[in-house]
Amino acid sequence: MTMPEKTPEFWVLALAWLSQHVPTLYAAGLSALMAGVRIIYGGGTRRQAVLEAAICTLITIGLIPVLEYFGLPQNFATAAGVFIGFLGVKKLADLADRFADFKLPRRSD
Repeated sequence: MTMPEKTPEFWVLALAWLSQHVPTLYAAGLSALMAGVRIIYGGGTRRQAVLEAAICTLITIGLIPVLEYFGLPQNFATAAGVFIGFLGVKKLADLADRFADFKLPRRSD
């Protein structure tokens, strides 16, 4: 029995998948790198840097369908990913809260 890694078809499929998802992977990687460097530069711990990088990466990956919805190219995700990594999770949460308070009506008690 042959291992799937040894067959040429596996590598052709893997490289085809990779070539289709390069903008997404690049944006996610730059987002993680920016977030991690920002935390370490600010005096945070490695644990904080890894967690912040992971969360910023997930936010960036979640942003890509939104870009497609608005007709923006997927390559725009790279700039958005770096911006997300630079702002960080706390700042993004604050911006989302302010946007929600502005756009959504509050329930009166």
